[in-house]
Amino acid sequence: MPPRKSDGPEPGQAPYFVRPKGHGRGASNPTEPRTATTERAAPGRSPAGRPAPHGGARPPRLTGRGAVLIIVLCSFAGTMIATLVSAPAVPGIAFTAACLATAALVRPADLLSLSVSPPIAYFVAVVGAESVLAAGNDGFARMLALGLASRLAEVAPWLFLGTALVLVIAVFRGLPGNLRTLGEELNGRR
Repeated sequence: MPPRKSDGPEPGQAPYFVRPKGHGRGASNPTEPRTATTERAAPGRSPAGRPAPHGGARPPRLTGRGAVLIIVLCSFAGTMIATLVSAPAVPGIAFTAACLATAALVRPADLLSLSVSPPIAYFVAVVGAESVLAAGNDGFARMLALGLASRLAEVAPWLFLGTALVLVIAVFRGLPGNLRTLGEELNGRR
C-alpha cells in the first residue's frame, strides 16, 4: 500500500485509493474510449480475457437459495401432479431430479447450504401441497396430518436417494473445502 499523504491529493488528481481511468478490472486500452465493441469478449474468452470454460459457453450457476427454491417448486409440482394422476412415484422422481440438477448447477461456495437443505425443502413443499389439497374440507388439521404422514412414508426412499446424490455430487465439487473454511471461521482463524 502506498504511503498516505496527510494533505490530500494534488489538484486534478484522484485520491490514492481510486483507480486511474483505464486501470483495473475489465479495462482495455486506456487511451481508447469504452464502447460496446470494446466491452465484448473475443470468441471463446471471458470478458476478463481468460479462456472461457467448455469452449465459450459458461455453465449457469445457481445460488444456494435458488437451488433450494427449485427443489421446493419441483417437489410441490410433483406432489400436485401425483394427486391428479394417482401416481405415487411422481413426487419422488421430481425431488430426485431437482436434487441432481441443483447439485450440478449450484455455485461451489453454496454447496454446504445446499447439502443440508433437500429434506427440509421437500417437507416445506409437501406441507404446502397437502395444505392446498386439504383446504375447504371438514377437519383440515386431520386431513393435513394424514396427508403429510402418508406422503412422507411413500416418498422416504426417494428422499434418501436425492439427499445422498446431493452429498456425493457436492463432495466431488468441493464440499470438503467448504467444511474446512467453515471450521476455520468458527475457530477464529479467518
